[in-house]
Amino acid sequence: MASLEELRSKRASLKSDTDKLLNDTDNIIRESQRVADLAGNADEVITDLESEFEKRTKLHGQDIAFLFFATALQCARQYLLTDFKERLGDQESAKNALGESKFDPHNADSDRSHRLYNPSVEEIISHPVPFDLNIGGADFGNPLSGYGKLGHRAATLGHDPILGWIFGTANIATSTVTDAKFNSYHVSSDNLRDYFKSHANTALVLEKTFDKLINQGMIGKEIVGTSLAKEAVHLLSDVNSKNSLPLPVVTTFNPKLGSTLAKYGLDMSNVLNVGKQAAVAEAINIMIAMIHRLTFGLDSEIDTKLYEVRTRRIITYSNIIASTSNIILVAMGSAVGAATDNPDMIKKSLKKLDIGGFLVTVGHLISDKKFITQVKTEFILNNFDKLIQGEI
Repeated sequence: MASLEELRSKRASLKSDTDKLLNDTDNIIRESQRVADLAGNADEVITDLESEFEKRTKLHGQDIAFLFFATALQCARQYLLTDFKERLGDQESAKNALGESKFDPHNADSDRSHRLYNPSVEEIISHPVPFDLNIGGADFGNPLSGYGKLGHRAATLGHDPILGWIFGTANIATSTVTDAKFNSYHVSSDNLRDYFKSHANTALVLEKTFDKLINQGMIGKEIVGTSLAKEAVHLLSDVNSKNSLPLPVVTTFNPKLGSTLAKYGLDMSNVLNVGKQAAVAEAINIMIAMIHRLTFGLDSEIDTKLYEVRTRRIITYSNIIASTSNIILVAMGSAVGAATDNPDMIKKSLKKLDIGGFLVTVGHLISDKKFITQVKTEFILNNFDKLIQGEI
């Protein structure tokens, strides 16, 4: 039989367990009520978290200074580096091309001796590129005619800004021309004027060039090297001429399409200029982002992402401001030129149009908005989860 002291001890233990159970039950009730209240007010909680996100990612202090600096750099770029190049005539453009007098003369001093697929280095240097010929095509179905604005440039692979490095070099090294349909012809000259001589084999054009480079010692390498230099000089002389060059590869599908696109401004000169605009604009963006990142002193992952949001907002806002100001200035200049019947002023204003920078701006609007939305969603979900867990 248990003693009185044992009964009292058991009673005390039972009371302690009961009190603990009641206390835990009370805590569970309060916690359930708290979570229920959070769930019932989820809209308000999310709104508060959105406000907190905006507060922590808005631009302030040094961010504003970065914004003005980035905008100033973009505007300076537009003023100094945006201009579309002045289009020159073919002859004038050729004279301005580096190496033109040595590697791509327009007047030969002798006819091509024409050993099939095997011109000499002297012949290559002293004659124009073979794919600039325009005589004798009628006997071969006029393969270089009828292609609109670009003419033979749309019809020959030697004038393709990418394929030309292969086919144009091979044509020069073998004294041939390859059209946009990959048909090749031997080129000869009479009274210093090049003309279609006979059909050639395109596979042999490439094979003979490769053989010169690999199996014919220094003479073969000199022929191919000279041909490559001549192709480079010729493309350089043509790209900023009035008709410029077609877009890469397009003419292999449809030569007329290459000319039609060039007619509406989509030629290689404009593409290169727009590319330059975009490249410099993005280089400024990268520089600003790198410098802004160096001023960040917090270490947590979420703080790093929130700071990157501020960085991206600086980039996006500066691009928008610069692009908008450029469009307004170009529009105003063009409008004044039209009102005063001054075509030169219209032309000068349009040359300042920052198409590349505008494309970069659009790209950042899309990519940065997606990133900011992802970070915002993560911030809200993480903090909402912490509220449920009672951690904040």
